[in-house]
Amino acid sequence: MSIHNIEGKKILIAGGAKNLGGLIARDFAVEGARAVTIHYNSDASRAEADDTVHAIRAAGTEAHAFQADLTSAAAMERLFADAKAAMGGIDIAINTVGKVLKKPMLEISEAEFDAMSAVNSKTAFFFLKEAGKHVSDNGKICTLVTSLLGAYTPFYSSYAGTKAPVEHYTRAASKEFGDRGISVTAIGPGPMDTPFFYPAEGADAVAYHKTAAALSPFSSTGLTDIEDIVPWIRFLVSDGWWMTGQTILVNGGYTTK
Repeated sequence: MSIHNIEGKKILIAGGAKNLGGLIARDFAVEGARAVTIHYNSDASRAEADDTVHAIRAAGTEAHAFQADLTSAAAMERLFADAKAAMGGIDIAINTVGKVLKKPMLEISEAEFDAMSAVNSKTAFFFLKEAGKHVSDNGKICTLVTSLLGAYTPFYSSYAGTKAPVEHYTRAASKEFGDRGISVTAIGPGPMDTPFFYPAEGADAVAYHKTAAALSPFSSTGLTDIEDIVPWIRFLVSDGWWMTGQTILVNGGYTTK
């Protein structure tokens, strides 16, 4: 068995119950993963987590689900410990957790900023820390960020701003974990056709985003579809292991750096 493929691997996906995380979990099961553990945030996602677990098992793959608010280091430690105990190890760790806020800087409260920072930056840092402790040698780690890291735009200061540190966390982790053969990457999708996107946008903004990418005319929605992102993540945590320390914007030509 190759050390650089999905087959036979034990995989942890934070935010793996639904949307992009859920599709990644189902895809890896079909690709022959030995076990997939998904994390979900609250009881509101429990039914979707159960559906994803059933789909993973239907593909012949062992599946586990754990609920946690990952905005504390202690919760992240428990998630990795529980996932490792359930699967007997962790070979691939993927973090899709995120929180979006579209609002002028002058209107953002301290509480709102703290919540954005906790979900987007603190969670990512401690996910990488625990992955560095628990992922096996020659393992793979990938974090979801946003293509807004390459955009010059108003109203997303707290979203893009609290995702931006993940670029440096990724670079640092790739250097610190590289002597164990572990690759560490980040993926920045464009605006995605998920329930995560629409509540933050007005009708005019939605219409703009659906035409803003160079390849928008060739997308069924005009936006980035989650099906467009999964193959990139699959590649980076398998044959694409030689790519490490990088943040890659995958958005159909929506923006670049």
